[in-house]
Amino acid sequence: MSEFSVRQHSRSKVVLKGLAFHGRHGVYQEEAVFGARFVVDAELLYDFSGISDDLTQAVNYAAAYDLIASIVTGERWQLLEALSGRLASALLADFPQLSAVTVRVHKPHAPLPGVFEDVYAELHLSRAEP
Repeated sequence: MSEFSVRQHSRSKVVLKGLAFHGRHGVYQEEAVFGARFVVDAELLYDFSGISDDLTQAVNYAAAYDLIASIVTGERWQLLEALSGRLASALLADFPQLSAVTVRVHKPHAPLPGVFEDVYAELHLSRAEP
């Protein structure tokens, strides 16, 4: 028996933060032609409190990175909100261990007429309970 007890629902997550890609997302035609830098954060929530040291029991975050990269660089979206939804849905579909995901899509060089630090869309999706 371990020295501590594990609650049935741990709040564990793996975070991929600051994944930067060149994408062609946006409403304006210039954005489709020239593209811009997009940054993605993905929080992958699943219970790994009792996991063994075996990759087959975990969410392979290299595979999650590849999935995110292929969507951000290979598809075109007008809205950050739609892109974040596509990413969150794809992560849940491809990784059955995940109970939920939070995805942030940052557009630090959005075409706005003022000085700003960042613009991003954030979406949290949870797997439906059976």
